[in-house]
Amino acid sequence: MSLPLAQQARWWGIGLVIFLFGLWLVSDSLAPFALGAAMAYLLDPLADRLESWGLSRVMSTVIISVVFVFVAFIIFIAIVPLLLDQAQQLITTLPSLVASLTGFLEEKFPTLFEADSTVRQGLAAFQDTLREKGAALVNAVLSSSLKVVDFVLLLVVAPVVGFYLLLDWDRMIAVIDSWLPREHAPVIRRLGGEIGTVLSGFIRGQMTVGLILGIFYAVSLAIIGVPFGIVVGLMAGLLTFIPYVGSTLGGITSIGLALYAFWGDWVWIIATAVVFVIGQVVEGNFLTPKLVGGSVGLHPVWLMFALYAFGSLFGFTGLLIAVPAAACIGVLGRFAIQNYKESKLYLGPEGTSDE
Repeated sequence: MSLPLAQQARWWGIGLVIFLFGLWLVSDSLAPFALGAAMAYLLDPLADRLESWGLSRVMSTVIISVVFVFVAFIIFIAIVPLLLDQAQQLITTLPSLVASLTGFLEEKFPTLFEADSTVRQGLAAFQDTLREKGAALVNAVLSSSLKVVDFVLLLVVAPVVGFYLLLDWDRMIAVIDSWLPREHAPVIRRLGGEIGTVLSGFIRGQMTVGLILGIFYAVSLAIIGVPFGIVVGLMAGLLTFIPYVGSTLGGITSIGLALYAFWGDWVWIIATAVVFVIGQVVEGNFLTPKLVGGSVGLHPVWLMFALYAFGSLFGFTGLLIAVPAAACIGVLGRFAIQNYKESKLYLGPEGTSDE
């Protein structure tokens, strides 16, 4: 005999509240495990493909892990030192960039920079802050033992967690399926399938889009000769998963650096702007429609809200779980609306509709 719907909803609601509260309590420790779970989820289709070719699950997981660690090691050795060096140079160079901008604006718009003007005082304060705290901030972040330990744990623990979860992924899903209430298991499986479709379509597609755009921006800006073009271009590609943020922030930063480096040579300044225009045209008309598709159901505003909300609640871990949580809430919300529109609450006691 099944429980009444109201009682089921009450128990599931209590369970959800307890789960979210527990997640909040351990949020500072969840980052490596959330990242490892994401790695296992993304690599599971590849492991299934290798199994279909006759390899065992263990062998498939070992091959994927070895290739992943090798690629990550090459990237870490070849790219990360360059990125850290350019990022530190960018922050230490910011005071001179601000000084150059101030001089240019003072020459062109002298009335804005009178001794008691708000603009002059604000820029002076900003420049002093950068000079005093910019380098100290970088050195503190790089030398902080706690941050270093956390970063090392993230690099070490996440792949290990990902390996074991990938190895046991199918068995783990089967166990979770056995826990489902039998009365609602078909509906939960269907909703889980829809959530998986949304996640796979968005995450894998958006990662590919970000990688392509990051390489395009970094290589193009490096060829043009924009200072710190590699780190700015890669960051613009990395932030592509946040709608409009990557291209806007990367474009403004790159054009500002180009103005500083090429002032008077407008060909290279325009070329820098054209790089981001081309990137946006290719992303909007080809990459995103082909690789991400329009069926994932994650509206840009909803995605930005999820990133902000979960980041505020759970910090870095919240950023990792924001997209999966947004996908889950989106699918469940559409399911709830569909059931509402089929209920008497919407149709009325006569079961009629104006549509």
